Amino acid sequence: MGRKLLLEHDHIPGIQGYDVYRKMGGYASVEKAVKTMTPEALVEEVKKSGLRGRGGAGFPTGMKWSFLAKPEGVARYLVCNADESEPGTFKDRYLMSRIPHLLIEGMITSSFALGVHTAYIYIRGEFYYILKILEKAIEEARTNGWLGKNILGSGYDLEIYVHVGAGAYICGEETALLESLEGKRGNPRIKPPFPAVAGLYGCPTVVNNVETIASVVSIVNFGGDEYAKIGIGRSTGTKLISASGHINKPGVYEIEMGITVEDFIYSDEYCGGILNGRKLKAVVAGGSSVPILPADKILTLANGEKRLMSYESLSDGGFVSGTMLGSGGFIVMDETTSIVENLFTFARFYHHESCGQCSPCREGTAWMEKILHKILDGKGTRDDIDLLLEIQAKIEGNTICPLGDAAAWPVASAIRHFRSEFEEYVKNPNEVYAEKQIDEVFQVPINY
Repeated sequence: MGRKLLLEHDHIPGIQGYDVYRKMGGYASVEKAVKTMTPEALVEEVKKSGLRGRGGAGFPTGMKWSFLAKPEGVARYLVCNADESEPGTFKDRYLMSRIPHLLIEGMITSSFALGVHTAYIYIRGEFYYILKILEKAIEEARTNGWLGKNILGSGYDLEIYVHVGAGAYICGEETALLESLEGKRGNPRIKPPFPAVAGLYGCPTVVNNVETIASVVSIVNFGGDEYAKIGIGRSTGTKLISASGHINKPGVYEIEMGITVEDFIYSDEYCGGILNGRKLKAVVAGGSSVPILPADKILTLANGEKRLMSYESLSDGGFVSGTMLGSGGFIVMDETTSIVENLFTFARFYHHESCGQCSPCREGTAWMEKILHKILDGKGTRDDIDLLLEIQAKIEGNTICPLGDAAAWPVASAIRHFRSEFEEYVKNPNEVYAEKQIDEVFQVPINY
């Protein structure tokens, strides 16, 4: 069994409440931090740990913290990005609903390290039920002296508030989230300035993912050097993976970075193999926005070695034969899956969720959805396949935020690895579509 740091106690009855959480060692990191450490020492421990952002980008957390500007007399903020909206990703929701005090503890310890006195948890609108869970945990923490004025007699003050968004995917981008938190339309900001310099209300701000902040608890408790011993290379610690699709055991798993992809898919400890004994066809390893890989490339590297569940191994080969760990939204597809239909679903999602601020994304996502619909409707041509590649290339790298890239990469990789499937839809639409029809719910008006 792999080591667990975040989900070690998730099976214990009553762990959602303060008393049981405290009994299992909860809030020890806060005690250690405010009583025996300086904020600077805490930041250094996070740097030593090698912790990388668990929201998708994988940027070193300690380095991000060290960028925080500290002008005298100006407030600083910590914002937890709990707007988990990446298709295929649901581990943050699990963490907040099952062990809410772990996030609250991480927020307190992280806020102390950053010199923050007001912190926010921004959750997506569909997580409204989690609002009650988090607010209860915050109130329990305050009642027991972990929040409010003069925490543990240290002279440190902190308040945490939960803000519910309206369910927009774009607000998962940190500057769009800050705009929404300020009461504005959730449009991404042009950078620079970065949030570390001018974030919430124009003040220095750190935005971290739920899992990232929760991981700080273990780092403080064990020390950065000990945390860094877990995992492999620059992929240190453990990682929560949201596993779904055609597997026998879908769910949220905590893995030690560095296990093989093959073990993760086929071992009974994790996914338990492919549903109904079918063959593996493809995997989206890090949420819908990362490149899809066929079975041979997701299991094995170009040099013949087994691919690992780590940032470096999954990205080995670049976007030609590699992908990204991303947010850990691990979607497994068996041999019955239509890659074209799957891509249409993704394209429709990104078109719907584009904020419309950048014309390459606003127009490009619409055209990609229309063309894929045309192909699925039996009216596509070979030129349409090339047109999809041309459109995604015009989107990638040409937008304010990464949503454009997120929409483009699945298209490029699906055609790169499964072009023959697209051509089959074009060549023999009647045969491919003999027993398949697009659900009317998904129909959009198109002029061919």
